[in-house]
Amino acid sequence: MSGAGTGGAGDAVEALAVVLTGFSPDDATGRSDSPPDMAAVNAAVASAKRDYQACCYSEVMHGLPSLLTRARTACTVLVGEKQSRAYTLSADAHHVAASILLKLGDHTLAGLAADRSIQAARLSGDPLTIGSSARIITHALASGGHRAAAASTASRFAQRLDRDAPIHDGEFLSVYGSLLLRGAIAAAQRNDRHTAYELVNEAGDAGQRLGADANLRWTAFGPTNVALHRVNIAVTLGDAGTAIDIARSVNLDQVTVTERKASLLIDTARAFLQCGEHENAYLALRAGSDIAPEEVAERPAARQLARDIISSAPRSVQRQAEEFARTLGVSR
Repeated sequence: MSGAGTGGAGDAVEALAVVLTGFSPDDATGRSDSPPDMAAVNAAVASAKRDYQACCYSEVMHGLPSLLTRARTACTVLVGEKQSRAYTLSADAHHVAASILLKLGDHTLAGLAADRSIQAARLSGDPLTIGSSARIITHALASGGHRAAAASTASRFAQRLDRDAPIHDGEFLSVYGSLLLRGAIAAAQRNDRHTAYELVNEAGDAGQRLGADANLRWTAFGPTNVALHRVNIAVTLGDAGTAIDIARSVNLDQVTVTERKASLLIDTARAFLQCGEHENAYLALRAGSDIAPEEVAERPAARQLARDIISSAPRSVQRQAEEFARTLGVSR
């Protein structure tokens, strides 16, 4: 991708918009086909989740319109337990769509995809699917500026999940903890320190109960991921020194999900910039780009960070930062 509004990327977003609004011409033909191959749909959703976590956003975006249509068709033609499973897959697929659209800064379509995710999740009847989709609803609300609603949504859905989940196993802890983390970020974004730290500490307890870093239900949840969110929360609240200290305590080798690793480096770059350490900010952002080029090149926030480094850095760092920014297609 080279930005959501140009070339093939723009075409991919528009194709996704057509499917999300429910007017894809594929819908009409999908219902008359033979029953969907659920194993294939399941594999396709897993592949999309894996590619998203690997920051292969272009590849995921181009495959999403077909995947969403196939999942929707499965929900329409299947019955019973198979239909419930189809709704779970549809919720997960729409979750991926919303996540990438949020990366691209397309809040309108992201909100629509998040709504499709939670609708499918509710129809699945599975508390963990509902809790997982609540994460993307929380993210979409916060990204759209509705941060108080986002934090309260995360808390309410976490309480509901705690009540409704039949077993408090590793999958429960992962979804529950990840939902609390998303709420903590929303609270930090509205400068609500008390709620932010209350939620992240509760998530930390869930991480300790889980006992290890995992990727159950595609959450990447565990003690290390809680630490990554503590970095984000600290820098969002303006506590740059705390953010840097926590970031330095994280062993990057333990962060196995590329998207999480790149996000940590971007947050660390933000913290260094807050401290006026421009060279370290540039180096952290460049390291994030080396690990996940699309995570830096396609995210408006990361591109703006590159501009901020250039605009305030001393001349020696500025030249390096400008050269790096040009590789991203970013100018002042």
